[in-house]
Amino acid sequence: MPAALPSLLAWLFVLLLGRARPADACSCSPIHPQQAFCNADVVIRAKAMSAKEVDSGNDIYGNPIKRIQYEIKQIKMFKGPDKDIEFIYTAPSTAVCGRLLDTGGKKEYLIAGKSEGNGKMHITLCDLVSTWDSLSPTQKKSLNQRYQMGCECKISRCLSIPCFVSSSDECLWTDWAMEKNNVDGRQAKHYACIKRSDGSCAWYRGMAPPKQEFLDIEDP
Repeated sequence: MPAALPSLLAWLFVLLLGRARPADACSCSPIHPQQAFCNADVVIRAKAMSAKEVDSGNDIYGNPIKRIQYEIKQIKMFKGPDKDIEFIYTAPSTAVCGRLLDTGGKKEYLIAGKSEGNGKMHITLCDLVSTWDSLSPTQKKSLNQRYQMGCECKISRCLSIPCFVSSSDECLWTDWAMEKNNVDGRQAKHYACIKRSDGSCAWYRGMAPPKQEFLDIEDP
């Protein structure tokens, strides 16, 4: 065996090992739905009508990049461009951060993602995608105004109790610490972090107008 062959085989093994772990590239931090709303370019309520795999150029090695193209029926836009979204793109599998949707138009989704312009958007496994029926009444109501009112606020995840705010424009998200790593807990479902007239931020709960009730983190 030539002396260079073992090192070549070792290099190939490392290369293949690296390619065999695509999930490493898809690591998502827990995020409050309001923060996901604020981070997104586009937030819509929609149905996925059909799906097909399409080419989206080539990677640096010249290999074709595949994506899933969903043709959608937009029901309502909560945030985004003037033009309705017609197509949503995502990676072909969850291993590479793809977000898979049921097609056929039977299931409604709340979908937040990045704009690609011209009636197109892109979503990943880390974006906010929920079935419409799974949302609480407060979450549905907050999509119209309340979430946007708090986009200048900072929502910080509390990993363990006790935890404290570091500035007046911060809201502590304690679901993770108080409900055993639950990212869909009481604060996620029933609260929005709203900026008040004095520039500070606080959690707001319920269906009443935001000016009527503000709560501190001690009473989530």
